[in-house]
Amino acid sequence: MKILVMGGTRFVGKSLVGKLLKQNHNIDIFTRGNKINPERTNLIKGDRNSSEDIIKLRNKKYDVVYDISGRELKQTKLLIENLADSFQRYIYVSSAGVYKDIDELPLSENDPVDPDSRHIGKFETENWLINQKIPFTSFRPTYIYGPGNYNKIENWFFERLFTNRTIPVPGDGSLITQLGHVSDLTDAMIKCINFENSKSNIYNCSGEKGVTIKGLIYICAEVLGLNKNEISLRRFDYQKLDPKSRKGFPIRLNHYQTDISKIKNDLEWKPNFDLLHGLKDSFEKDFNFKKGESFDDKSDKILFNS
Repeated sequence: MKILVMGGTRFVGKSLVGKLLKQNHNIDIFTRGNKINPERTNLIKGDRNSSEDIIKLRNKKYDVVYDISGRELKQTKLLIENLADSFQRYIYVSSAGVYKDIDELPLSENDPVDPDSRHIGKFETENWLINQKIPFTSFRPTYIYGPGNYNKIENWFFERLFTNRTIPVPGDGSLITQLGHVSDLTDAMIKCINFENSKSNIYNCSGEKGVTIKGLIYICAEVLGLNKNEISLRRFDYQKLDPKSRKGFPIRLNHYQTDISKIKNDLEWKPNFDLLHGLKDSFEKDFNFKKGESFDDKSDKILFNS
């Protein structure tokens, strides 16, 4: 198949393109070109927010379009307006961050959306795709982790454990969160093409289980071969902070878990990685913090001085 990937040179894009190449697809990658383009792919260099750059895609024909870099509706509109009306599926990476905080968990795809979410542009994009009757599939991951993660999530904990630092813990550490491995997400993104019922559908996509924040810390410690009883934990008052800001702590300071039963049923998919093996995969392939390196403790100061 002829495939366009919007943003395909790091993390989710890198995982996706690597798998598509193994299936011998013909791949164009549209990106600013700041990262090395994978071999056997065609780079179309440009800024997706620029009409002058997007015009490079005018009337190009693709079987499938993967949009990893889209955040706002205007970006998707500009892209689709310039593509030939030939693609069988537009596959979009949205976010479970669109959901409104509610008391009942896990969150389903039909639960209310937060109009003030910083991801609201992704929800608006999904609605537009539905209204325009464009054949799409959208995925709403929670926290994506794994090799190549440029967001400080698992490495935030790894660095502190590796350097024997005290780990900040919100309250008693019982807040529930959820992580999904990048390879499991890209498996689902590829698999959905073969399922007609996934067309014009939205899916939560994450790990099988939620985990408490303290539990996440202990699993990270196990990955590093540390005894959890010897780890230094220090509570901070998270209720004084914006629960979704992530300025001091790498994950939101409220319960956050989604229901993934819909994607499992519709795509005959399930995560290959449980959290322990997924974190091991990330640590062994990606963690490169060296003893003696300087440690940035700005977030610790924010949390403990809150």
